[in-house]
Amino acid sequence: MESMNEIYQQYANSVYRFLLSKTRNEDIAEELTQETFYQAIRSINKFDGSCKLSTWLFGIAKNQYFNYSRKNPILQDVSEYEEKLKSNENVDEKIISSFERVDMIRALHECKEPYREVLYQRIFGNLSFREIGDVLGKSENWARVTYYRGKEQLKKEIDFLKKNRKHLETILGVTIGLAISIAIAGLIFALQLAKHLIFIQATH
Repeated sequence: MESMNEIYQQYANSVYRFLLSKTRNEDIAEELTQETFYQAIRSINKFDGSCKLSTWLFGIAKNQYFNYSRKNPILQDVSEYEEKLKSNENVDEKIISSFERVDMIRALHECKEPYREVLYQRIFGNLSFREIGDVLGKSENWARVTYYRGKEQLKKEIDFLKKNRKHLETILGVTIGLAISIAIAGLIFALQLAKHLIFIQATH
């Protein structure tokens, strides 16, 4: 087996990008990456070769993420995800450019597994299909097929969101228009009433 230094040099970046796809926070991803390799060093004698070394490391990274998220709930809003998309020049631009970013992020939450997980790892972590396969214990081809199927589901979710938004905008427009009409009618009535009162006072 390679030395831990060689293992770190080979896999540290992939582990970091995987954790970045989960946390969407560079500092936390870096911290958990270091903890992942610390735990790997402590338990290297438990690695029996029944799976790929990268899969074993990603398994440790997953555990570190779950442990961290239990102790420190990661609460991020859509704007933070949007900033991450804007700053990541290596994400799949065919997805990003064809939809509004906020719509895409919201739609991602509605995608079913394993599509959502694969899309997150590809878009936010910029992991290769081979790396995604290693993370999930699947083949590179499975990761590629799942990703492209996930994109189709993502498109459907975004279309659904856009249709709902247009419907809501129509309802809102009608509501605002009605409110304005009522307000104008009320103003006209008040002016007429005031004019009538002034007339009464003038005649007395």
